[in-house]
Amino acid sequence: MNFSSHIDAVVTVAVELVNSLTPGEAHGREYVPPDGKELAALATGALRAGRTDTRNVSPAEAAELGDLAWAMRLVFIDVVAGRLDEAAGQVNELLARTGARPQLDRHDGEPWHLHFHGPTDALATGWAAGCATGLAVVLGSELHGRLGVCTADRCDRVFVDTSKNGTRRFCSTACRNRVKATAFRARRA
Repeated sequence: MNFSSHIDAVVTVAVELVNSLTPGEAHGREYVPPDGKELAALATGALRAGRTDTRNVSPAEAAELGDLAWAMRLVFIDVVAGRLDEAAGQVNELLARTGARPQLDRHDGEPWHLHFHGPTDALATGWAAGCATGLAVVLGSELHGRLGVCTADRCDRVFVDTSKNGTRRFCSTACRNRVKATAFRARRA
């Protein structure tokens, strides 16, 4: 999928934040995000998935990002359930909460590029504004069905379907293989 390089990056970060910072089930096991420095390390990794941010996230910033990630998770859940009005409402709430606003910015020797937050916004607010805007772009297009939640048993991790035919059902190869192995064992029994 190529919404635009910046939109791709912020949607990728949204997926990483949701999967790293929200509790649920992952790959057949209960998932509880850590706290403190471990949560901060996960949040730092999630932001680096966008290939633009190299700062380390503090534990307080990670906790704030976790709260915002839960709101983003609800967008994926609503889209998969066919509740586009609710998903759009959730994105609109995130946009308002973060004060998202487009502006061109240039820093660290980079060329002009689009940001969705002001230069003085806190790290969590700035990233959540970008992620909310990215999700808004996806929801406002015919590609909203590319947002997904893993269909494997005991997994609720989210993903963006970047396949050519738009038929992805799993968050990872591990979940796909787990489902296939279970089906194989069932057929053999």
